[in-house]
Amino acid sequence: MNFDITSQDYYIMGILNITPDSFYDGGSYTSIDHILLHVDKMIKEGVDIVDIGGESSRPGSQRISIQEEIDRLLPVVEKIREHHDIPISIDSMKPEVIQQLLPYKIQIINDISSLSDDRFIKILKDTGTYICLMHMLKTPETMQDNPNYDNVLNDVTEFLQERFSYCLSQGIDKKNIIIDPGFGFGKTLDHNYTLLKNLRVLTEITENILVGISRKSMIGNLLNKSVNDRLEGSLAATVLSIINCAKIIRTHDVRETKIAALIAQEFIGINK
Repeated sequence: MNFDITSQDYYIMGILNITPDSFYDGGSYTSIDHILLHVDKMIKEGVDIVDIGGESSRPGSQRISIQEEIDRLLPVVEKIREHHDIPISIDSMKPEVIQQLLPYKIQIINDISSLSDDRFIKILKDTGTYICLMHMLKTPETMQDNPNYDNVLNDVTEFLQERFSYCLSQGIDKKNIIIDPGFGFGKTLDHNYTLLKNLRVLTEITENILVGISRKSMIGNLLNKSVNDRLEGSLAATVLSIINCAKIIRTHDVRETKIAALIAQEFIGINK
């Protein structure tokens, strides 16, 4: 399926973690049949993109080998493509992993390290795949160890602007670049809500803004709720994100998020 980010006002990106240790759904999808049922469910609920990850990036998580990540992702992507032409995003920092998955027509590379490995550039130029650049302080192992900024909005914006400009300098089409402020990736509660409040500032770089807030600690710590009781807070953050110019909402809860997004979009339309 061809994917054109300009064809819709916003997109719902459903999360599919093929991991034993992700913070919410780690270990939930261990068999191909169970995975396909979940993908079918997301598609019926109106998902626009499926984001598949084989390596957890929760705070404190450890890196896995290239081969282990390929072994987790390849059979899953292959099976999904046998049944569906839904746009697929691959959540990986490793060009070797992406290279193995290119034959299955993936549409987005979701790289939380923002092209720390510049071998991605050739892949992007050869394929025209979208790239999502995310801000992260340090690494998943250490990012929540007392995160500190001079000014979180300025620092995150400057980082994303530099990465965006780097892509342009390497010949990547600006329409194929997505940016993500990285909620929860090396941020305190106040940092996260400062970024959410000022999300539209990032449109000075590009309108292709992705947010991943679903069930994160910025919801749980504010409400004093466990990960299983963060849906309502996540939906409130979805509405605020869309009002503040988010283009892609990455979520564990497709049906509910789609409803919240429709309400937010109607509000925006009426207030234009």
